[in-house]
Amino acid sequence: MQLALPRSFFNPLTWFRTGNTDLRKNLRRSVTHIIGARPSNLGLYQLALRHTSASKATAIEGFRESNERLEYLGDAVLGMVIAEFLFKKYPYKDEGFLTEIRSRIVNRETLNGIARKIGLDQLIEYDGSRTRSLPARTSMYGDALEALVGAVYLDKGFRFSRRFILKDLLSHYDIDSIVQNNGNFKSRLIEWAQREGKEIRFEIVSEKGNSHFREFISQVLIDDEPFATGSGYSKKKAEQSAAEKAFESLTIK
Repeated sequence: MQLALPRSFFNPLTWFRTGNTDLRKNLRRSVTHIIGARPSNLGLYQLALRHTSASKATAIEGFRESNERLEYLGDAVLGMVIAEFLFKKYPYKDEGFLTEIRSRIVNRETLNGIARKIGLDQLIEYDGSRTRSLPARTSMYGDALEALVGAVYLDKGFRFSRRFILKDLLSHYDIDSIVQNNGNFKSRLIEWAQREGKEIRFEIVSEKGNSHFREFISQVLIDDEPFATGSGYSKKKAEQSAAEKAFESLTIK
């Protein structure tokens, strides 16, 4: 689902300037298309789509407004709804299984993909000076999706939010495929090391970028010997990347 909006709408430096009625109408139309209902509090959605690089000063000294607080709230709402869904779908699975599958469903890479599918990547407000250097695999899109869920929850309540998550977001998942394919290479590598009596350790060896778009380089050591490295836009993602490369090199099944 890609939103057909005028290119002028995507300029982050002109979003929601006072009196810009057309931009507000475009956002209202876009949000209505995404969530399936007309937003009651448009400001919540405006905030949900404001990346921290475009944060704005407030009357509270030292506090800059971005979508980070809504992301925190949306993460909790999304996690709760997914937990309930899995609890009912798999009545005979234990806590470990349910936790693992929920983790796979809400991992940042997957949320990034869903955010793009529903058109959020075209709506996010971020610092225009960083447009050319914006990493292709940044977590910005998944963060905005969680913030959107937070905005929906505050604007429409839990019942509507639950229906939106189950009907409009979970529909992008192949749950059976997620269950069958364990993409958590770090946990699988640790399990292998325990079976083989090996010591596994991960460490972040370098970082590059800035506070908004930072890339981490992780190294996995086996019995204190460097074995593989990987990169990602979070420490967890970098560790998973390093673990995946080590996994492939060891040809573990």
